[in-house]
Amino acid sequence: MAQVKFYGRRDVWAGRRRELSDTVHGCLTEAWRLPADKRFHRFLLLDAEDMVCPQRSERYLIVEIVCFEGRSPQAKRDLIRTLFARAQEDLGLPPADLEIVILEAPQVNWGIRGLPGDELALTYPVTV
Repeated sequence: MAQVKFYGRRDVWAGRRRELSDTVHGCLTEAWRLPADKRFHRFLLLDAEDMVCPQRSERYLIVEIVCFEGRSPQAKRDLIRTLFARAQEDLGLPPADLEIVILEAPQVNWGIRGLPGDELALTYPVTV
């Protein structure tokens, strides 16, 4: 399980939600082998005055990935490197304007489809 939150300026990213979602989900399916149909994305887009980051351009974007714990440090590095490369290729977003954070929680801390997360029968690996 992985949920993605996007934080950025509304005037820059509102019209590019699908493109952002496709790029990031493509990275997750490649690096972590998430199924193509497991996409849970939220866009938390802000007015320009609500996104204060003077060292970055107006395109500055934060991608927060909340997931089950279990991915290896190398799998996390692979995802981060893939995200930086694809964001630049697909979105024209330079690495200086992208920040990525991976937040993990034990499966038991999740409640999904009426069950604790550690009782779910998953169709994809978490330990990659």
